[in-house]
Amino acid sequence: MDDSELIARAQTWLAEDPDPETREELAKLIDTAVDTADTEELAARFSGTLQFGTAGLRGELGAGPMRMNRSVVIRAAAGLAAYLKSKGQTDGLVVIGYDARHKSTDFARDTAAVMTGAGLRAAVLPRPLPTPVLAFAIRHLGAVAGVEVTASHNPPRDNGYKVYLGDGSQIVPPADAEIAAQIDAIATLHDVPRPETGWETLSDDVRDAYLARTDAVLAPGSPRTARTVYTAMHGVGKDTLLAAFERAGFPAPSLVAEQAEPDPDFPTVAFPNPEEPGAMDLSFAKAREVDPDLIIANDPDADRCAAAVKTSPDGPDGTDWRMLRGDEVGALLAAHLVRRGARGTFAESIVSSSLLGRIAEKAGLPYEETLTGFKWIARVEGLRYGYEEALGYCVDPEGVRDKDGITAALLLTELASELKEQGRSLLDLLDDLAVEHGLHATDQLSVRVDDLSLIADAMRRLREQPPTALAGLPVTKAEDLTQGTDKLPPTDGLRYTLDGARVIVRPSGTEPKLKCYLEVVVPVAAKSDLPAARTKATDLLSAIKRDLSAAAGI
Repeated sequence: MDDSELIARAQTWLAEDPDPETREELAKLIDTAVDTADTEELAARFSGTLQFGTAGLRGELGAGPMRMNRSVVIRAAAGLAAYLKSKGQTDGLVVIGYDARHKSTDFARDTAAVMTGAGLRAAVLPRPLPTPVLAFAIRHLGAVAGVEVTASHNPPRDNGYKVYLGDGSQIVPPADAEIAAQIDAIATLHDVPRPETGWETLSDDVRDAYLARTDAVLAPGSPRTARTVYTAMHGVGKDTLLAAFERAGFPAPSLVAEQAEPDPDFPTVAFPNPEEPGAMDLSFAKAREVDPDLIIANDPDADRCAAAVKTSPDGPDGTDWRMLRGDEVGALLAAHLVRRGARGTFAESIVSSSLLGRIAEKAGLPYEETLTGFKWIARVEGLRYGYEEALGYCVDPEGVRDKDGITAALLLTELASELKEQGRSLLDLLDDLAVEHGLHATDQLSVRVDDLSLIADAMRRLREQPPTALAGLPVTKAEDLTQGTDKLPPTDGLRYTLDGARVIVRPSGTEPKLKCYLEVVVPVAAKSDLPAARTKATDLLSAIKRDLSAAAGI
């Protein structure tokens, strides 16, 4: 596309853009390109289109087809509406939720208008609410689809568009490609009817029904004594979580006030993700002030749940706190459900710890591995519990067929309460699991890039020259998951099985990152052997990281 074609395409887009802010932004870029011949930024906006996939849409806010904006969202909504009608859902209900990010309210309203204009019925949640409330509402209201406007824990400049079908699960192939084809078929926004009214704004009845359902995750009469510190990470989780804790009879959490209210600029964190360095610092400070039993954190749309525990009385200010890894919380919740007599299938994604499989096997429960993402985990037949290492837990699949940071927080606080009554802690239970099943230690090598070609280069290098050993451990099996396996559909990933370890490498589906998931398993004969086992595991993980980084050229 030469400069004249680029400018013409941008002017056509500008003429259709319904948003004054992005129109002004794009007009300036066009003027710059015309006046100075500097087309670099304009070309970046029009180098393609944001691709609609199994994660829906997610990207940086701004003007043009390569950014998240009202024009892109209207096209996505029109494509979804056309897809639903092609499946015979000519007057079905589409329920729409949204978080508190920049433009989320506009994107939700545009979606409702498009659905109404297409002859479908649309209902919008009454205000910014956790993603699990939307996932619950789909089946509760008998909707044929749901849309959640959120970028989850991405940076402040991003927003996204997550699509669910009527079973309450996120879309998977081939639905994603079929919706994308309908989006591509939209020639102009002038062809998309968008009435000013005609959709329903829901009352709090749906949120109340969700909260009533949260009671189901707790055992009747269980201890409810654990004291918590809670952070909403500038997101939408606070009110719903506090209401759920009050219903359950737990002590009211102590709030991290600086992060309690929704703020789309996320001023206290570099990235609004509990896993990111520094994101939990204010929570630790609050915990040193009030001395709780547990720290709970949600990400901004409250579908993830993080936890931190006190590790010793001799750290800064008399206490020391550390984040539990997602795999640790996943194992703790699994062990708690097993002890309570849960039946059904336990499932996790392939990048999560193999400890869940050991726990399920010992309990005589079915166990399944899936590709990454709850769009796959939620579809496991007979699912009772599912999790993945990125702080996602599904503890009530009959209520929410997705990860749910509210119900996971309830269940974890119940477990902490039971252990507290016994004079024990979550760390004591993790020790028990290590002795029973071996120490399963996990880590991640995650590389964020500005140039996506670096990720493709690393994957190509590993495919062309796969490592034969990592940390001195021989690679006993190397799998290119683009070919699929007897149990998994194809995906862009590599899996290496080593003697006592496992490595999976994949590009992130939602961020410009290459992610490498590492696990080592060290046998433990007795609790007294745990310190030595942990040292060995730490050394092995560090060496695997080093060798893998060299092999991938990152």
